[in-house]
Amino acid sequence: MPKSNFTKRVLAGLTAGTTAALLSGCTVDHPKVTPSARASTAAFAASHDDLSRQVAPRVSSSNMASNSQLATDFLELGFELESGRPLAQFTRFEGPISVVLTGKVPARAPSELGTLISRLQREAGIPISAKTGNSNRITVEFVPRREMRSLVPSVACFVTPNVTSWEEYRKTRRSAVSDWTRVKQRTRAAVFIPADVSAQELHDCLNEEISQGLGPLNDLYRIPDSVWNDDNFVSTLTRHDMTILRAWYDPALHSGMSQPEVMAALPAVLSRINPSGGQFSRVLSDPTPRSYEDAVNRAMASGGAGRRQAAARQAIQIAAAQGWTDTRMGFAWYLLGRLSPNDPNQALQAYLKASEYFAITPRAYMQTAHTDMQLATFALGSGRADQAILLSTRGLQNSSASGNGKLAYELQTIRKQAQKTLGQSGGAMMAFAE
Repeated sequence: MPKSNFTKRVLAGLTAGTTAALLSGCTVDHPKVTPSARASTAAFAASHDDLSRQVAPRVSSSNMASNSQLATDFLELGFELESGRPLAQFTRFEGPISVVLTGKVPARAPSELGTLISRLQREAGIPISAKTGNSNRITVEFVPRREMRSLVPSVACFVTPNVTSWEEYRKTRRSAVSDWTRVKQRTRAAVFIPADVSAQELHDCLNEEISQGLGPLNDLYRIPDSVWNDDNFVSTLTRHDMTILRAWYDPALHSGMSQPEVMAALPAVLSRINPSGGQFSRVLSDPTPRSYEDAVNRAMASGGAGRRQAAARQAIQIAAAQGWTDTRMGFAWYLLGRLSPNDPNQALQAYLKASEYFAITPRAYMQTAHTDMQLATFALGSGRADQAILLSTRGLQNSSASGNGKLAYELQTIRKQAQKTLGQSGGAMMAFAE
């Protein structure tokens, strides 16, 4: 499914951009704080004397939802597209799958793909490899960015069915060939990624688009520990995702099954592959209304700051009306903070609110890590280097297995500056981290 550039720009900006706004003039080793960009020290102190209490303690990425929740996730991810269009039947590849890289392949792509394929084989039990010759095939083509933007201007990367090349996609993109709702069994799919892709974007696109080519075609804002979430906090397939994919390729399921048929089979499948997932009970669906998604998209789209902030506030209001206290409420507050670079006090308050919701949401370890980074930046800019060390260290712990190199760099940079401010040595810093 297409991955929008909107969210990728926001999350890229909130690491490289937001930190730069508060640590402008930075060098690789020691960024310098710019006083004019700080939240006021008084506002910072008034918010919380001990900022670290606003952030969840380190959480384990090995924790996972119950089997009952996983079944609900499976059905919502598997029988609806991101657009809201329903899928009449379950589909997957039947038999071994080849993944082929084409186009102007970046030097690190084969290694990145190899790591992903190894995980899919080992953790999801999928018969997938980079060897050619299988009748089932996923093509990953690297296309000039300008050429991609001419057809899909707001998409960073995407997967489509029934084609094996960009040229074939260009000819069939408005036809039934590229319509996922018409697919009865997957035999061919293509992932398209810009040829000048950054290392982080390459990692993110391969993880999400190949996994969606294999399995779920939907994204859900309510699942905190999944790449199949348009908030884009998670960039590496998680234990949750691998469990969904293992169930997707379980022998008890096959292409052509209806939703009731899959629903009937899932309890036994999940009990077998995830025996620690508990007894089954009905989990009520908690769908995200289109109005929330529209508000979030407006907040992340190009346009005036006032309009985008208003959209973020609308997302907050919708989340409140729904009674949400999960990552959807946290993300709406997070967006407001991201959209308030010229009002540091407002941004700080928004990030504090976001952290409160992320802290009480199970498995929101990456959301917590991103918020730690933002709050650590404010702590450092307001003269609280001790809090900056605590927050950045905790962020690194929560994101240690995330595969998000950019976030790790930002957290390490903040911690190093705080370390320098306090006159601590690198050895002391590492001891603190441990």
